[in-house]
Amino acid sequence: MLPDAELREEATELLRALIRIDTSNPPGRETPAALEIARYLEASGVECELVARDPDRTNLIARIKGTGDGPSLCFLGHTDVVPAEPDDWTHPPFSGHLDEDGYVWGRGAADMKNETATRVVAFAALARSGFEPRGDIVLVSQADEEDGEEGVGLTWLVGERPDIGCDYAIDEGGGSRYQLADGRVAVTVCVGEKATLPARITALGEAGHASDPSSGMNAVVRLATLIERLGRYRTERIVHPATRQMLEALGVSLEAGIESAIDRVVALNPMLGADLPPLFGTTIAPTRLAASRALNVIPPRASVDCDCRLLPGTTAADLERELRTALGDNIPFELELVGSPVGGSSSRLDTPLYRICQEFLEEHDPGARLIPILLSGFCDMHFVRATFGTVAYGFWPQRYTPLNAYLDGVHNYDERVHVDDLLYAVRFHLHAARAISELAR
Repeated sequence: MLPDAELREEATELLRALIRIDTSNPPGRETPAALEIARYLEASGVECELVARDPDRTNLIARIKGTGDGPSLCFLGHTDVVPAEPDDWTHPPFSGHLDEDGYVWGRGAADMKNETATRVVAFAALARSGFEPRGDIVLVSQADEEDGEEGVGLTWLVGERPDIGCDYAIDEGGGSRYQLADGRVAVTVCVGEKATLPARITALGEAGHASDPSSGMNAVVRLATLIERLGRYRTERIVHPATRQMLEALGVSLEAGIESAIDRVVALNPMLGADLPPLFGTTIAPTRLAASRALNVIPPRASVDCDCRLLPGTTAADLERELRTALGDNIPFELELVGSPVGGSSSRLDTPLYRICQEFLEEHDPGARLIPILLSGFCDMHFVRATFGTVAYGFWPQRYTPLNAYLDGVHNYDERVHVDDLLYAVRFHLHAARAISELAR
């Protein structure tokens, strides 16, 4: 096995190479990133498969074959990123700049080319060492996670390649280290995420000439009232089991109510508490507007698209009920739920992989406590849970990048990560693969 300095160097250089490949989604064009990973793995003797529905948007699959008498483990990592505005950045977002303090800068440094690079390096290190697991260790570097609408990434791959189905999987969404006010240390592990289900609300009015706006039938004015109602409305409070378990792990009771529990978490660490409110129910965010195409025409219809996020177990009917309650019944409108819920799944905590994550912390960060979280957003873990029944967690442990710098960089400018966190994460993935391989079916 390579010494730490060489593993750190490999992870750093692979991450920098991946950042220099602009995979902003849309349009994605992840194929050069898949080829870069393939070149690196093949130099370590790993056979790679490049699988694509769209030749510009390639996914990569690699496998260390197991003996078949133990559980399998999948390392997941997407290669696309969100767009970046170069004028906002200290260093160009696609330069992969490495500064004198050991930080790699660029789009994807925290979401999630850092994770992808370290999983690839850990996988290569296992292969070079002659590692013979009991169950397969599978690596998937997928396209189109940030947008997902083209059906060329994991949404397509789980149907096209059922052989990537594993008992366990590690993806994004956890591993952040929070220093609590009482001296404890909490490290998050993502055990689930909310579903997304867009809604379109169309206010109904009557067309007319804009020179006479006094009729009161302007759909835009009516829509403004409906949007104001959405902004004031608080959805039903729901305590999901994973959120309850998080509070229990922090020693925070729900006896005094949800608001009191949130306040107590904020007192422990404001950054941790800031993520809590969306996890206690459905969220409804108006984001896009449409009305008249002509300046001088009062439109008979005006609509708003809402980004709605649902806890696991919440249904489309539940969302529709919440929306109709918020909007009232004295303004005419039409309500359309656009499609079906996507996502909204979670994995249980009483699993070997959860214990393996905690054991890693006990060895490398004594006293740190693993706490389960849900994502208020959505990631690809859902597809392996839903398709294969995989126990999937988001976990990429960090210790060396200041938490505010790391989290503030996600989908923002000046995204960066410290090279010591790259080594730390490689070590975790080596630990996870070896520990899983010690288990029998």
